Amino acid sequence: MTPPWLLPLFVLLLGYALGSIPFGLLLTRFTGAGDLRQIGSGNIGATNVLRTGRKGLAAATLLLDLLKGAAAVLIGAALIDGGGPMAGAAAFIGHCYPVWLRFAGGKGVATMMGVVTALHWPAGCIFAAVWLGALFGTKWSSVGGMAAAVSAPVALWFMGRIELVPVALAMALILSWRHRANIARLIQGTEPKIGSSKE
Repeated sequence: MTPPWLLPLFVLLLGYALGSIPFGLLLTRFTGAGDLRQIGSGNIGATNVLRTGRKGLAAATLLLDLLKGAAAVLIGAALIDGGGPMAGAAAFIGHCYPVWLRFAGGKGVATMMGVVTALHWPAGCIFAAVWLGALFGTKWSSVGGMAAAVSAPVALWFMGRIELVPVALAMALILSWRHRANIARLIQGTEPKIGSSKE
């Protein structure tokens, strides 16, 4: 007899494994752009990939990080009732804290957008709109990401998807924590804007 906890555990592990694929690191390495961890901020996300000067790679990283979050939600939902939020949260954790990179992952913005969009696409649209608006309005990638993250649980609450608020709120808090160095630089007035070569 299969233990009742086995499938939920599999969903969590699968979500984590999907989320922990470091697309930014892999793309830059395979295309000869160097080790992303030695460039700019050392982060493995799309913003730091942009510092290599390869906009196409940055766009591909953003898209793939988004898709892995969405894929985790869809696969989790197909495997078990309530598996979507579970797998999505695990994918987000996997992106931020991948075991293969000694838990030094990305900030989680694109992956969270993929998770939120797959869970409830209208909230995902609001996430994207807030992210783009804050990003281009301030030219600070960190401000765009944090503003979008905070908008997700708020949007889900007002749209009546109360059951999804806890997971969105947890991701928003973790994402903000991952941006603590950026917050300090924003306060100090030293946070670089998009297009800077170094963070």
